[in-house]
Amino acid sequence: MYRGVLDEDIHPRELLLDVVGDRVDLGVGIDGDEASAAERLAGADVAFVTSRISITRRVLAATDLSVVAKIGTGIDNVDLAAAREHGVAVTHTPGINALSVAEHALGLLLATRRHVVAGHRALAAGRWRDSVPLGTLVSGTTVGLVGLGNVGRRIASLLRGFDATTLAADPYVDRIEAEPVHAELVDMATVLDRSDSVIVAAELTDETRGLIDAEALVRMADDAVLVNVGRGPIVEPAALVDALGRGDLGGAGMDVHATEPLPADSPLHDFENVVLTPHVGGSTEAARAEGVRTLGANALSLLDGEPVPDRYLAVPRSA
Repeated sequence: MYRGVLDEDIHPRELLLDVVGDRVDLGVGIDGDEASAAERLAGADVAFVTSRISITRRVLAATDLSVVAKIGTGIDNVDLAAAREHGVAVTHTPGINALSVAEHALGLLLATRRHVVAGHRALAAGRWRDSVPLGTLVSGTTVGLVGLGNVGRRIASLLRGFDATTLAADPYVDRIEAEPVHAELVDMATVLDRSDSVIVAAELTDETRGLIDAEALVRMADDAVLVNVGRGPIVEPAALVDALGRGDLGGAGMDVHATEPLPADSPLHDFENVVLTPHVGGSTEAARAEGVRTLGANALSLLDGEPVPDRYLAVPRSA
C-alpha cells in the first residue's frame, strides 16, 4: 500500500478516497509553510495538493515523494526543476476547470460593472438605488484578454453572447487558434490602450509576474475594469490600490491575489467598486468532481509506473 497526504482544501474528498480505494493510505491535512509541509510529507509517496501548498526544493529534498498531484491548471506552486532532479513526477488537471473559471471571470466583470457590491452595501445600510452609481454595459464593448489558453479561449467564446469585440495578447498562440473564438490577437500595449475591460487569464511565469504594474494600469482608461482569474502575482497589488485610490480605474474583480488568503486588512476591501472572491473560479461541483477523479487515477498510474496522458504531466516520472 502506498502512503499519501491530502490537502484538506481538495474536495470532494470522498470521491478521491473512492478513486484510490485501499491502494493509498491517505492522511488529511498539510500546513502551508515550508517546514511544516516537509515534516507532514515525510514518509509519503504521494502528495495531493492545491495551489496554497508550496512544494519547494527544500520540501522535495526532505521527503521521499514519488508523485506530486496538484488539482487545477496552474503549477507555479511546485518547483518543477527540483522535482525533475529528485525524480518526482508532477501531475495536474489542466483545462478541466477552464469553463468554470471563464464563467467566474464574466461574473466578476458583470458584478464590477453593475456595482453589485455597492448595491449590496447600500441595502445593508438601509439605503436604496439612488445611492448606487449607475452601471455600465459589457455588451458592445471591447474586452481585452491577457492570455488565450484554455481559460482565455472560453472567455472569448462566452463574450460572443455579449456582442463584444475581443482582443487578446498571448505571444504563444497563433492567429489561427484565435479565429474560432473570434478574438483578435494584438500586442499587450494594444490590449491596455483599446479595451474597456481587461481580463487576466494567463499563467504565472517569469514573463507574467508583475505584468500588470503601475505603467500598465496608467495605459488603461479611467473607467476601465480589471479582472484577474489567472494568478495573483501577475497584478502588482500596490499599483492596483494606488490606481483605484486615484480614480484611475473603473473597478476591479479579483479572484486571485498576490498573497493568499487575502489579508483581512487589505485596502482592497475598502473599495465599493472592487469585487473580491477567494480563488474559487474553478470550484464548481462538475469541475471539481472530474478533476478529483482524474487526479486520483493519474496519481495511481504514476505510482504503479503506468503511462499518463502528456497533457496531465508537468514532470514525467523518471525512467
